[in-house]
Amino acid sequence: MTVNIIKFSVHLWNSMADQEMIQEKIGEALGLEKAAQKAVKDLDSRGLLKPEQMRKLSKMKEQASQQEEEMQDLVKELVESDGFDQETIDEKAEETAEKASKMMETYLGDEPDTQEALEFLCLAEGAEVTHYEVLNSVSKDVKNKKFGTKVRSILKEEKGHLDICTKLAKDNAASA
Repeated sequence: MTVNIIKFSVHLWNSMADQEMIQEKIGEALGLEKAAQKAVKDLDSRGLLKPEQMRKLSKMKEQASQQEEEMQDLVKELVESDGFDQETIDEKAEETAEKASKMMETYLGDEPDTQEALEFLCLAEGAEVTHYEVLNSVSKDVKNKKFGTKVRSILKEEKGHLDICTKLAKDNAASA
């Protein structure tokens, strides 16, 4: 009897630890979605992106906004279905968005150019791909099966975003 109680307690503790980690990763992914949208807007307003680059990046920004919305809706479901904590996720999202914005300012420095701007977007998209890869790997631990499906869908789009940014950076470097 005591052994079973201990096993159950360990299982329960592991599940809670897994849930905490998943909540943090969801928050980080959401924060990176927000930061990527802000980065495109900021880089464009600084005149660091050319009109042909902005046409491609505008579509990417719209998709990121849609992904953020879809993830927010999914988080609401996870709060109800899996007992996730909305506040924990929101706090991690804000913290991550702030960190990413600071990283952008540090990376770009005082006199950024178009190449640096595009390469930063590659870094940002790479971070999103990584976070969605992690979420995809732990999606089996979430009861709500819509979570895994949505994460895989967003991951596919994020890989496309990384490809777009990489191509823009390469083309820009080649034309310099």
